[in-house]
Amino acid sequence: MTTKPQQPNIAHFEAVIYDMDGVLIDSEPLWKIAMETVFGRYGSTLDKQDFQKTVGLRIDEVIHFWNLHEGWGLKDEKQVEQEIISTLIALIEEQPQELKGVSESLAFFKSKGLKIGLATSSSELLIKTVLSALELTSYFDFTYSAEHEAFGKPHPGVYLKVAQELQVKAQACLVIEDSWNGVLAGLAARMKVCCIPEKTHHPHPNLVVADYHFNDLTELVAALA
Repeated sequence: MTTKPQQPNIAHFEAVIYDMDGVLIDSEPLWKIAMETVFGRYGSTLDKQDFQKTVGLRIDEVIHFWNLHEGWGLKDEKQVEQEIISTLIALIEEQPQELKGVSESLAFFKSKGLKIGLATSSSELLIKTVLSALELTSYFDFTYSAEHEAFGKPHPGVYLKVAQELQVKAQACLVIEDSWNGVLAGLAARMKVCCIPEKTHHPHPNLVVADYHFNDLTELVAALA
């Protein structure tokens, strides 16, 4: 069931662009475990609840935010990033969990002739890890990490780059997001945004600005079909 009156019409779109964490894979809890584990090595007392504040940001931005906010005085933030990524990869490979309706939605969009892209704040290494673990690589026409952009989400750059590579106008793209920063990025790119909130924390109240709202990708497919 949607929380807004409008329903998406597949005829309006030429491409669909997925976020990855919290949309394709239930990785947000794993990110929080990895951050809590690694930050703890440097004296952090932050817990998983604290990390809700930085959901949707690139990991380098997350580390920099908390380093300043908590006054850790970390000199080599890149080393901390590498430790978190390594920890996360091990967790993903141990227990990859595709979210409800992912394969169904990808097959549906493919059958309708839409181009399929991926725009994520996670690194290229994590893109490969997740798509391989879930066996979804073949569905995507182009995947892209915001690590290659000057700014991560909520800046729209990562979404605009994917649309450009797919050779589709931004206005003909449907974005699927779960976080506030991601929704902002999609809207700033002038794309239509479907929000499927990540389930391990309370959704940001401002997510109501998204164009469409569903509980999972199965509901989105049913509405489009």
